[in-house]
Amino acid sequence: MKTEEVLYSLQRQVTVPVHSTRELVGKVEEAAADKERERYEAFRKRQEEGKTTSGDTYEPLRRKSGLRPLPSQELGLTVRLTFWDVLHHLGRGLALSQRGASRGLAEHWGSLKYCQALVGNAETYLRLSEEGERIAMYYKALQSEELGQAFALAASEQILARRYPDHSVSIVRADTALRAGWTLTSRDKAKTKSVGYHYRPQFFAEVWKPGEPSRVFPIACKGNHSDRQKAYKQLASAAVHADGVHIGVWNETPALLFSTEISMTDPLTVHALHADGSGGWLHIPEGTPATNIGLPLEDKNPNIGILKPGKGKDPDSSEPGCQVGPDLESYEWFQRALARVGAAGLTAFAGDGESTAALLNTRQGSEFFQGFAHASAGSVQDARYNLLGEKFEGTDHVFRLNGERVQAFSGVAKDILNALVTRKEDERHADVAAYRQRVREWKVKRHGTFWDHKWGGVVSISRDGTVLAMRQIPPFDDE
Repeated sequence: MKTEEVLYSLQRQVTVPVHSTRELVGKVEEAAADKERERYEAFRKRQEEGKTTSGDTYEPLRRKSGLRPLPSQELGLTVRLTFWDVLHHLGRGLALSQRGASRGLAEHWGSLKYCQALVGNAETYLRLSEEGERIAMYYKALQSEELGQAFALAASEQILARRYPDHSVSIVRADTALRAGWTLTSRDKAKTKSVGYHYRPQFFAEVWKPGEPSRVFPIACKGNHSDRQKAYKQLASAAVHADGVHIGVWNETPALLFSTEISMTDPLTVHALHADGSGGWLHIPEGTPATNIGLPLEDKNPNIGILKPGKGKDPDSSEPGCQVGPDLESYEWFQRALARVGAAGLTAFAGDGESTAALLNTRQGSEFFQGFAHASAGSVQDARYNLLGEKFEGTDHVFRLNGERVQAFSGVAKDILNALVTRKEDERHADVAAYRQRVREWKVKRHGTFWDHKWGGVVSISRDGTVLAMRQIPPFDDE
C-alpha cells in the first residue's frame, strides 16, 4: 500500500464487534473457577513436596464481584471508530509508561509501529493485516498487550462520555497515580514499606467537573492473539487486577474490564464487562473552591491494605491492595493526585520532559523525565502547528513509512499547555486548576479524526485537547 493510501485509511471509520452478554459473564465465572482449581492443586503439590512452611493455607484470589454486561446504550454490538483515534489513545496511554522501549524517543511514538497492523472499513470488520501478522510473529505479546490497551481506552472513553455527558473524562496510568502515596514495589525509590500486592488495574478513568466530586473507574485490560477461550481467562484475570484498588468503602468501587481478541484469521473483537457499585466517588467538602485542585500535593503515606468489615461479631480485617478513603481528606488528596498525573500525561505527550518532571514525585518518575528532558536524543516540545483552525504545540518525529518520509506530530492545544509549562520560566509552577478549566472549555469543541487539507495529513483531536497528526513530507534533495 502506498504511503498516501495508508494515511487516508487511518481516517476511515471502521467497525469493531463488541461481545458483552450474560453468557460472557458465565464463561468468565467458569474460567475463574478453573483457575482457582489449578492454583489449589499447585498449592497441594507444593505441600506434598515440602515446599510450603508450617501454617501456610491456601488463599483464593480476590476478584471483582458483580460482573455484568454493559448496557446497550453505552456499548452496542459494534463500535464505530477510526484506527488513528485508537492509536491516539494508545499514545496517550504510553506517554508516562517509562518502559524505555522507544530507545531515547518519547514513549508515545511506540504507537506508530501499528499504523499498518490492521485493515478494515465501515462495511468490513477490522482484522490483522499482513503487516500486523508479521509483527505478531516476533512481538505477539507486546502487540496484543498494547493494542488491547488501545481499544480498551477508546471504548472506555465512549462508555463514560455517554454515561456522564456533562462531565470530562481523563484517563491516567494507575501505577503513576498510586505512586503519589504508595510504594508499589521494592524497586520504587522510597524508604516506606511496599504494598506487596502486584494485582492492580492498568488505568483509572476519572469523570470530573471543576470544583465538584469526581468519580474514578479502575480499568483492567488485556489482549490476545488466540480465541474466545483465552478472552474468558483474561477477563477472569482482569477481575483480580480491577479489585486491587478500592475507592471508598469495601467492595463498592465500579470497574471496566476488557479483553481484545486479535485473531490471526477472524475479525478483531472487544470483549467487555463492568462492575457497578456506589463507590468510586472522590467527595470533597461542599463549597471547596475549584482552585483547590491545584494546591501542592503533600507527601502522604496512606495505609497499606483494604479494610474489609467483619461479619457479625467478627473483627474487621485487612485485605491486600490499596484503598482511597473513606474520608474527605483522602478523597481530596487523591483527586489532586489524579489531576497532576493527568496534567503530566499531557506535557509528556507534548514532549516537555521538564514540565512533566515538575508534576511528579520521585516514585512517579520525576528523575526519569528530568533526565529525559536533558538527553540530546530526547523528545523536545519545539513544534507548533495550526490544525483545523486550532493552535497546538508539541513535538514531532520524522520516520520512514513504506520507504517514504512522514512526519508525526503530537501536541496539546496551546492555551491548555500554557497553563502547565514550567521550563520556560524559573520558579514557575504548573497551574493545574487553570489546566482543568481549559480542558473543560475545550470539551465543546469538535473532536474526532479528520483530514486537514491545509496541513496535508490525518489529524485526531481528543476531548482533552491533545492531538496526534501525521503527513507525508518531501524526500531529501539527493534522493
